[in-house]
This record gives sequence, structure tokens and C-alpha cells, in this order.
Amino acid sequence: MLKVQEIRELIKLVDQSNIEEFVYEHEGSKVEMKKKAGIAVPVAVSPSVQPVVQEVVHMEQKPVQTAALQTETKQEPAAAEAEQIDTSNLHQVVSPMVGTFYQSPSPETDAYVKQGSKVTKDSILCIVEAMKLFNEIEAEVEGEIVEILVKDGQLVEYGQPLFLVKPE
Repeated sequence: MLKVQEIRELIKLVDQSNIEEFVYEHEGSKVEMKKKAGIAVPVAVSPSVQPVVQEVVHMEQKPVQTAALQTETKQEPAAAEAEQIDTSNLHQVVSPMVGTFYQSPSPETDAYVKQGSKVTKDSILCIVEAMKLFNEIEAEVEGEIVEILVKDGQLVEYGQPLFLVKPE
């Protein structure tokens, strides 16, 4: 049976893609989604995942465009500080996929890096988890972490900047 988080990930992936219709079948479960007014909506599911999908749909009722507008217009002090940093000479490490950002390999351990940490090209900076796959993200350059742009456990988009690194 599909878990709530897996169905949420599927809805987000379909919502962000150009496809209009999506069908997923796995071990006797079936989820079918069609875009309605630009938002992915489950339209048919097998009985084994019906309660889970109803819960997800109830949570996902807010239009995506409205949520995006709210985050753009509501600027927090940390975001204002980030705009003041001269990023022209900094390297951005971006997310290679849609997923959940984790600063450490497990909740009990320290973060891979923090602001001011020295890194090499092969240094692991974080993990981005997508569909139960944990992907280690490397620094790509030698330098110093200037800023961590996302919070632990935050959902990240493809191409979203995660870190600012001052190259050496």
C-alpha cells in the first residue's frame, strides 16, 4: 500500500510536470491523477489506497499558485539578509531533484556542514531524499560555506539553491 508521503510526492511531481494525466499501479494498488485547473487531482484509486488518497486530497486542497504567491510576498528577515550578501563571486550548490533536504545522515548525528565549514569538491553537504532514495549532494568546489539557504526537513525543488560557497 502506498504511504501518504509517497502519494504527496506523486501529486507534486505530476503537478510540476507538463503531463495532463498520470496512472500509477503497484502491487495491486492503482492511483490515477488528472490535472484540473493546472493542479493534479487524484480521480480514481483502488480500494486499498482510498483512505490515504482522501487524506492527501484533503491536505492538498489549497491551490498551488496561491501558496506560491504567499511565500513570495511574505519576506522574512533572513531572506532580506540573504539579498544583501554579494553573491556574484559565490558558487551556488543547487538541488538536482525535487525532494526533502536533510543536513545530516540521521537525526541523532551532527550536520554534514555548517556556516563557515571548509569543504572540498568531494565533501558531502547534505542529503536530498526523493521517493525513499537518499541522494548525497557534494560541494562541487573547494571553499567555505557562506550560507545554508534551506532548513532541515524542508521540501526543495529541482534547481533550488541549497548552499552558497565561497570558492578558494
